[in-house]
Amino acid sequence: MFQTLDGFYQLWNFEADATQKMLNQLTDESLSQEVTPQNWTLGRIAWHIVTAIGVITSRTDLTFDSPKQDYPVPTSAKYISDGYQQARTALSQAIKNQWTDKSLSEVRDFFGQKMSNAELLFFLIQHQIHHRGQMTILMRQAGLTIPGLYGPSKEEWAKIGMEAPKM
Repeated sequence: MFQTLDGFYQLWNFEADATQKMLNQLTDESLSQEVTPQNWTLGRIAWHIVTAIGVITSRTDLTFDSPKQDYPVPTSAKYISDGYQQARTALSQAIKNQWTDKSLSEVRDFFGQKMSNAELLFFLIQHQIHHRGQMTILMRQAGLTIPGLYGPSKEEWAKIGMEAPKM
């Protein structure tokens, strides 16, 4: 758990960069990719990641501008990617300007559950990681390249002069 704002920023910047890489790979056509008609599309998951930044942190005393309306889903992949860039930057600035390390220990009601601000920020990061995992499957089905996040992706092994693991 985060003891300092610097600890949060280190993980947030790494994970937000990873999310941004994935969102930057989306195309307008790929946004409609789905597993079944009863499940969220790739675009719906991507937009949910964007809007969740504001929704999750709305349970705190932070104030910043970010998209919070998660429906309807935009039809522009660039709009989604740009929206994430704006929201992630606005969150970082809000924390920098409005909180201190001591703020991390303040406890909030998070949809009926008591959580410290540090726990809430960690939840936000885990939430993005969870949905990025869902996105990778739909991105592969849509024919998109998956960026390596915690190591090379299938397409990146050759770029680093190595053979990809056998299928």
